[in-house]
Amino acid sequence: MTLGDSIMKIIVTDEVSAEGLALLTQEPRIQLDVKLGLKKEELLAVIGDYEVIITRSGTTVDKALLDAATRLKLVARAGVGIDNVDVDYASSKGVIVVNAPFGNTNSAAEHTMALLLSFCRNVPVANSSLKSGEWKRAPFTGYELKGKVAGVIGIGKVGGRVATRLKAFDCEVLACDPYISVKRAHDLGVKLVSHDEIYKNCDIITVHTPLNEETKGMIGAREFALMKSGVIILNVARGGIIEEQAMLDNLNSGKVLGGAFDVWSEEPPATDTLKQLIAHKNLVVTPHLGANTFEAQVNVATDVSQEIINYLDDKPLENAVNIPRFDMALMDQMRPFLNLMSVICDFGVQLVDTNLEKITFSFSGAIAHYDCSPLAVCGLSAILNRKLDQDVNMVNATLIAEQMGIVVEETKSTQSDAFSNVITLILESQGKRRLVAGTLFEGQPRIVRLRDYTMDFAPDEHMLLLNYEDRPGMIGKIGTIMGQHDINIASMNLGRSVKKGEAMVILSLDSPVPPPVVAELQKATEASFIKALKMRSGACSRNCGCGV
Repeated sequence: MTLGDSIMKIIVTDEVSAEGLALLTQEPRIQLDVKLGLKKEELLAVIGDYEVIITRSGTTVDKALLDAATRLKLVARAGVGIDNVDVDYASSKGVIVVNAPFGNTNSAAEHTMALLLSFCRNVPVANSSLKSGEWKRAPFTGYELKGKVAGVIGIGKVGGRVATRLKAFDCEVLACDPYISVKRAHDLGVKLVSHDEIYKNCDIITVHTPLNEETKGMIGAREFALMKSGVIILNVARGGIIEEQAMLDNLNSGKVLGGAFDVWSEEPPATDTLKQLIAHKNLVVTPHLGANTFEAQVNVATDVSQEIINYLDDKPLENAVNIPRFDMALMDQMRPFLNLMSVICDFGVQLVDTNLEKITFSFSGAIAHYDCSPLAVCGLSAILNRKLDQDVNMVNATLIAEQMGIVVEETKSTQSDAFSNVITLILESQGKRRLVAGTLFEGQPRIVRLRDYTMDFAPDEHMLLLNYEDRPGMIGKIGTIMGQHDINIASMNLGRSVKKGEAMVILSLDSPVPPPVVAELQKATEASFIKALKMRSGACSRNCGCGV
């Protein structure tokens, strides 16, 4: 970790499973403070002491809190939704936001089925009737799921499980999700259709999407008008996806037979519309219990705890919502390329002394078949960290580059002449252009091109780069001066365009070259360019989030 030798301080502001936090309480590098029920002003007063905040839905991580949290590195949301976190502002501050998108998927799917069956078989009202001393059966005649057409909107981790369970009850399942493949739908045994086809053809409609600009109010008066009379509606996702006034109107008219809601646009509900909706005799309601199983609470707490440990250990964060990342199945094979990118950028940026205007990342060979954007952002982070005093990571690198007026481009080609994979960095500044290209040899970074010169060297901690007119005795002069100052040359790599033309030499050294020695070398060789370089010992050393 890059917090020095200090203890990482973490504050927990909402009820989170103690069992799930065991990874943190047992970690000697962490101080975990559980402070529940803090008023807003109390939280603002103490948040500046912490590097991490762990929340559920009870704490709003907004601009005011993020401004007060001057040491904050990580917001860990122990659950799926991040509605209570201002992710964009956190990104602008370089704060990583992680969640636990899979810990409560089973819990939410099972709760959906529990609510659906409870409505269809009149469980809540029959239970209440019998407990009051009545013995009535006819009023509680229910509906079977077998043979019904069920529509699942959003067929991700939760929606996919709901679809599987609906099929187990012999429902025909239609699904709508623009972000999944036909193969995924085929594997689940469901038919992909449009939104309107869901509304027109389904007896049961259940939503399992996040709440965002695209989905807020997604099902309103127009959508209800398309539905069958007697449709059953469920929302166990996020309040506000279904317009609640429209739901109430259609329950009252009888267009909607009934259904179940677990989530609300305002929690706890206070508006007259929500109170009427909750009180409606044909709606089964629960107070946001989709994730409330003992197993789910442990799972989500464990998941975010593991993410925090990954951060401490400079490992990749699997569930960071504001970091571009690889498919985790590819992470092992991509990690060496992240290292290569960091090395190339750490080397290349030291060759530029003026303000950067344009940065181009090029990927050639087999690697170009994959999404290379995480590599580019990792490289951008490494470059800006060399140029700026502020902490730059994969969260805020792109935003900071935009603010600085730096143009960032990415190019790819599956063709590569000499090597199976090559990453090329081009830095442009005030009419000057620096090019560094590298590849992997047996998993280790090597630089194979500098400007127009073919090279082949593994970067070392201390290096010296010179450009001069190639003539006899130049290497001897360099070696003599280095020897006089007790600087040992570990290796040398020479490149030149033509005989007795311009030459480029890169020296790997056992110790740094002091500025007076650099000046002496420049004078002796009449070098057109000379630069002492110091590579960072770790490829990524500021918790950029890439996992290198």
